[in-house]
Amino acid sequence: MKKLLAARKGFYRELFVLVMPIVIQNLIASAVGMADVVMLGSVDQTSISASGLAGQVMFLLNVLFFGLNSALTILASQYWGKRETGVISKILGIGLVISLAVTLTVAALAFFMPYQLIRIWTDKPELIEAGAVYLRYVALSYIFLGIVQPYLTIIKSCERVIFSAVLSAATLILNVVLNYLLIFGKGPFPEMGIAGAALATSISWGVGMLVCIVDFVRQKQIPRSIAGMFKIPGALVKDFFKYSLPAFINDAMWGLAFNMNSIIMGHLGSDIVAANSVVSVARDLVTVAGFGIAAAASIMLGKEIGENRIEEAKKDASSILRVTVFSGIVAGLILFAASPFIPGLVKISETAAEYLRIMLYINVAYQMGQIVNTVLIASLFRCGGNSRYGMVLDIICMWGFAVPLGLISAFVLKLSPILVYALMCTDEFAKMPFAVHHYFKADWIKNITREEVGGRSKDSF
Repeated sequence: MKKLLAARKGFYRELFVLVMPIVIQNLIASAVGMADVVMLGSVDQTSISASGLAGQVMFLLNVLFFGLNSALTILASQYWGKRETGVISKILGIGLVISLAVTLTVAALAFFMPYQLIRIWTDKPELIEAGAVYLRYVALSYIFLGIVQPYLTIIKSCERVIFSAVLSAATLILNVVLNYLLIFGKGPFPEMGIAGAALATSISWGVGMLVCIVDFVRQKQIPRSIAGMFKIPGALVKDFFKYSLPAFINDAMWGLAFNMNSIIMGHLGSDIVAANSVVSVARDLVTVAGFGIAAAASIMLGKEIGENRIEEAKKDASSILRVTVFSGIVAGLILFAASPFIPGLVKISETAAEYLRIMLYINVAYQMGQIVNTVLIASLFRCGGNSRYGMVLDIICMWGFAVPLGLISAFVLKLSPILVYALMCTDEFAKMPFAVHHYFKADWIKNITREEVGGRSKDSF
């Protein structure tokens, strides 16, 4: 074990400082998701199923945010290594333009066309009705997140991970409290059921956005000029499209493909949908450490590469991958131990409960592949300036393998819902050999910041 986790002196201290706030933030987010499931699960199965399907809109936006955040981190972390804070401000400007363009559009669709939107995921009338109510109340939260997410990403790239974690944690805890008050109508609050869960999300992220605005005005890491932030030079836009856009496209295409799983299951019945809503949250809970490592690795290695400490970055990447495998094993053991008890936390049918038990054991193995691939593709390759490989690999494996397999098994072979689910969970293991092989080629890491030429910086934006 000691040899497995061997690393340079000071490595674990640096990683711990970055990882712990992110892990706590992700853990609270997953705990909030579990609290939502338990609260709505105590109302009825329709509420939990409908919120799970309507929540696919937020899932797609979160995938977009993950891709955008990765794209911003690729450039911002390396420029932070050079302390080019003016450039980092303009990178934030790029993030806000892209994020708000998407979230304003999605919010308008969710508020004005909720029935048409929810029909993408299900044709069951009771789920459509409840899901449409949820979408209309949650729509504003999309806009708020469109401001919060890019800002927190830039702040984390400047190593202010504690502020990001504390804000996210406080916002999510507020969400849980409001959920309880608005779902069940406690005290002076009305009993709103599924609508209350959605409204709680909008209020809590509205508060989070206001805190971000206040922090931006008070912080000193990056210039506070709004006009300067959006005065974005063509050279920086070019670099973003060259190095960061593939990461953005990668996650968008992965998210759409993963969302196809929900669409497929949404047409297989309420039981498998309810079970999937629960298992997704349980998986998120046990993978917080792995995804925390991925986020921290992007910041740590990006800074080292920006400072031209390439050999040290390569050694740290090796240590990070070993820690990732270890965290995946621990996560699998935790999920295996908890699996017998999770079905008893929600009010679902016996069929749904049986599906859930099997799906939990499937995810004991699935989460390992998910964590390893995320660290390789979405962290190491990207912060090394090689996001294109992961984009191509994910598109081929998801759209050329996983999605067709799910569609054929569900609607051509008409296999049982649980078999369809098991087959759709093979995607991570289809791509892992290629990702590992690319890692050991060791040509994925390079400094992508612009260097000085003739005494004048080419990144004098």
